[in-house]
Amino acid sequence: MPSPLNYVPGLTLATQVRDLDKAMAWYTDVLGFETLYKVDDMGWGEVRTEVPGVNIGLSQVESPRVGAGPVPTFGVESVDAARAQLESKGVRFDGETREYPGMVRLATFYDPDGNALMLYQSLSAES
Repeated sequence: MPSPLNYVPGLTLATQVRDLDKAMAWYTDVLGFETLYKVDDMGWGEVRTEVPGVNIGLSQVESPRVGAGPVPTFGVESVDAARAQLESKGVRFDGETREYPGMVRLATFYDPDGNALMLYQSLSAES
């Protein structure tokens, strides 16, 4: 049943950062996302994730408020391989990878401003 709001395919997850240039570099160099654009006058930029239609908007503010919002959670083929790649680039993780047998493996990590992101690997036989 379609929504009366008539959504279009696309989702931008906005997050606050202290330094827009540094954040744009981290999201592209470390996570491998693609820069869409950056508007210095607005203190805003967007990167494209590998998930079709999902972008991350970066809003430069003096004091980012972190830890009180949704956590973008990206599916990967192997949490261990993705985590090793990110750790080799100095990315900080929140403890060990958690596993819920037959369901999912989860690993939470942080961008340079302390915004949480997560990796998941499905363990479901249906995947």
